[in-house]
Amino acid sequence: MKVKCVWEHNGDDSILYASNFIGAFTRGKSKCEAIGKMSSEISAYLKWKGALTWDVPEPEIIQEKVSTLTISDADSDELFDEEKKPLSMAEYEELKSLALKSARDFLTMYEAVPDKDKSVLPVRQTFYGEIPRSAYEMYEHTKNVNAYYFGEIGVQADNNGTIEECRKRGFELLAHQPEFLENKVYLGSYDEEWSLRKVLRRFIWHDRIHAKAMWKMMKKTFPEVQFDDVFCLVRKLHYAKKRSLYITLT
Repeated sequence: MKVKCVWEHNGDDSILYASNFIGAFTRGKSKCEAIGKMSSEISAYLKWKGALTWDVPEPEIIQEKVSTLTISDADSDELFDEEKKPLSMAEYEELKSLALKSARDFLTMYEAVPDKDKSVLPVRQTFYGEIPRSAYEMYEHTKNVNAYYFGEIGVQADNNGTIEECRKRGFELLAHQPEFLENKVYLGSYDEEWSLRKVLRRFIWHDRIHAKAMWKMMKKTFPEVQFDDVFCLVRKLHYAKKRSLYITLT
């Protein structure tokens, strides 16, 4: 078994997605840097999913996308070849459960922050504006892609309630669409291709991006607080130190 990787890059700036570990990803200033982080990412991801033991397979690039987007800030529009295939009901239920677990864990992380407006992170601009710095800004940004993602596959969802509540309602609305498991490919905003498989992956991936960022902010802003590592990110850091690698949490 291999970690089947989709490599999206603008020049050397790279995102590497593990297409058979839905939502897992690494970033780097080069393909080699991103590949070097993949083993620790998969270890952390499997622990988060609840695996008791695992052997981390080697990465293998199965698809490449040369992009004009700001890859260094995780701007992405790729539709994987694997994301054009129909789903079975069992596969859909498994991925839906994982997307809801991800939302629930993100909410748990957010609720643990003692001051949701406090942050020591510097102000920085990215392709979508000023980067979220506080727990509140990160949470709202992450939650509020709900209507956007579902809307790209024809589901009129909303962003009301918690991140878990609005995501769950979106899936309930999706279930009323006839033949949704056929995984139709839609041409969405900005001429970007979307499918149900992509939406499932993007939810988990997007949560994971901002969970890493929130964890980094929490540890820097509240060094005296012992937080629960709900996304199992500490293992990733320990693995990196053991191998004398520097791995960011973003």
